[in-house]
Amino acid sequence: MTEKRERLDRVNTYSRPSELRITDMRIANFVGLPMDVSIIRIDTNQGISGYGEVRDWASKTYALMLKSRILGENPCNIDKIFRKIKQFGHHARQAGGVCGIEMALMDLAGKAYGVPAYMLAGGKFRDKVLCYCDTPSVNDAVEMGNRLKARMERGFKFLKFDVGIDLVAHIPGTISAPPGMIETREIMHPFTGIQLTKKGIDLLVEYVGTVRDIIGYEVPLAADHFGHLNLESCIRLGRELDQFTLAWYEDMIPWQFTDQYVRLSQSVTTPICTGEDIYLKENFKPLIEARGVAIIHPDPATSGGILETKRIGDYAQEHGIAMALHMAGSPIAALAAAHIAAATENFLALENHSVDLPRWNDLISGLPNPLIQDGYIAVPETPGLGFTDLNLEVWREFLDARDPLFFDPTDSWNTERSHDRLWS
Repeated sequence: MTEKRERLDRVNTYSRPSELRITDMRIANFVGLPMDVSIIRIDTNQGISGYGEVRDWASKTYALMLKSRILGENPCNIDKIFRKIKQFGHHARQAGGVCGIEMALMDLAGKAYGVPAYMLAGGKFRDKVLCYCDTPSVNDAVEMGNRLKARMERGFKFLKFDVGIDLVAHIPGTISAPPGMIETREIMHPFTGIQLTKKGIDLLVEYVGTVRDIIGYEVPLAADHFGHLNLESCIRLGRELDQFTLAWYEDMIPWQFTDQYVRLSQSVTTPICTGEDIYLKENFKPLIEARGVAIIHPDPATSGGILETKRIGDYAQEHGIAMALHMAGSPIAALAAAHIAAATENFLALENHSVDLPRWNDLISGLPNPLIQDGYIAVPETPGLGFTDLNLEVWREFLDARDPLFFDPTDSWNTERSHDRLWS
């Protein structure tokens, strides 16, 4: 009997996964992390909670409308719940609710079973996750190069910056565009009529060359935010920038145009990357199967959460395509992405936008501070996403004054109903 008691002392009898049930879901809204985000907390009948994140600049309603559909479910049935709610997600920010809930379920299930989330995704390929550091661009190329050099001095081994029409739009003779098109952000690239002139391209080439002279070539340097250019200007610019061995050209055109991505990929010698706005594996398939990209770039808060993004990465690997991860949120989204990166063999690098936010690291407890050290996140070995708790007073510093929800009751969403079945 004594021996049996001693064995039980080493077993967590508080959490009984088969009896676990979702009893509540609450949300808090924050700004400047570095983007605006909503954090989901899913509570259970056994006193454990799981956390997820509605991605940057999405509506909290995308998550709240799903509350009635998950109440009473066992959160360990992650795939079952995901299949139930995934019809309510869509591309870009509209997937925020589904993905945030999936992250919280993985956090909960990991805590219930006492294992890190990557274990639920099949185990890990690496003990630490390489982060690439996104750095806001400035018009002065020397200052930009020095900013990136400073990132390297802080230990980052993979960098990204913006190379686009915003850098030259103030200079006459650099851009040819119909009236109003440079200012708008509502018209897709192929329909704007915006073109870079030779002068514009030459100035951007000079800019990138100066940056490369300062930081050298040993550290990968990716490029993003080219502007709403047509495909032909993207090709012309891309061919001129190929000489600088950039890690990738990101989101040069909207992801929906697979045939244009194929043409772009075949026209330049720099890897092509896109995917942060794509929801679910099935919608990555056209780009992957047509080899329109060399690198897919899902954001787990849009692509489907942890397990679906792992599936996307595996599918890309079958076609010889690498996977980087987009991430512009809090440590909760960063940790969810880190578990995906650990569990996906063809992973390349994980984005981080928060280097200039010292308090970002203080939002959670139980993990190394800072979370990123020497350019890497150490893969947590603690249950769920890995952190032990939220430091609520720090989170309050980022509370959204326009909608200051701070895990307040959401009972009005408990009985929201519709006939959700998609077949007769």
